[in-house]
Amino acid sequence: MNKDQVEGRIEETKGTVKEVTGKIIDDKGMEVEGNVQKNLGKAQKGYGDLKQDIQKGK
Repeated sequence: MNKDQVEGRIEETKGTVKEVTGKIIDDKGMEVEGNVQKNLGKAQKGYGDLKQDIQKGK
């Protein structure tokens, strides 16, 4: 597991928490911000997965 995979998963989790919190307290701004953060985390994790696959020669 590389740095991008770890950081991506962390950001994805933080974004999910923020999104759910925004829904609970009815804060659309926080909900949208959490959704964006979650998706950026997914993208970073995907980039890390791709890097790992390339390093392994897949």
